[in-house]
Amino acid sequence: MEIVKIPKMKKSEYDKLISKQYLCRVAFRGDKYPYIAPLLYIFDGKHMYFLSTNYGKKISYFREYPYVLVEIEDYEKDFSDFSFMILSGKIIEITDEKEDKKIRKDFVEMLLTRNLSKNIMIALGHSPNESFEALINEKRSIVWKLIDVEEIKAFKK
Repeated sequence: MEIVKIPKMKKSEYDKLISKQYLCRVAFRGDKYPYIAPLLYIFDGKHMYFLSTNYGKKISYFREYPYVLVEIEDYEKDFSDFSFMILSGKIIEITDEKEDKKIRKDFVEMLLTRNLSKNIMIALGHSPNESFEALINEKRSIVWKLIDVEEIKAFKK
């Protein structure tokens, strides 16, 4: 009996997957083992942007070696349908104030549009009692951008 291979996704399909989701896993090169961090993201049709706390192991791993793998998935609870993708590229920190503020506003819009719980603020260095708008003006988080994507592997049921 032959192995059945998972079908590949077309670009339009994986663009839809990226747009549908907002949480991914980013694998950094760690010390002995890879380090995986779940991060919120937005996709503007061309680039993925991530928002994370400005502390933790991911920061030192990023500074040492900015090349990462990003994994995004979508699946039904019973796995009657599923899709996933992996992107390999480089992440950079957004240091331009104007771009940083615009992306932060886009994140706030995403959080509001998707009606996410205020508890997500804890994962971004804020109290759940704070408004989402605190993400725009206070720098308790970092905005990252995925660039130089070398490979995209995307599969579906």
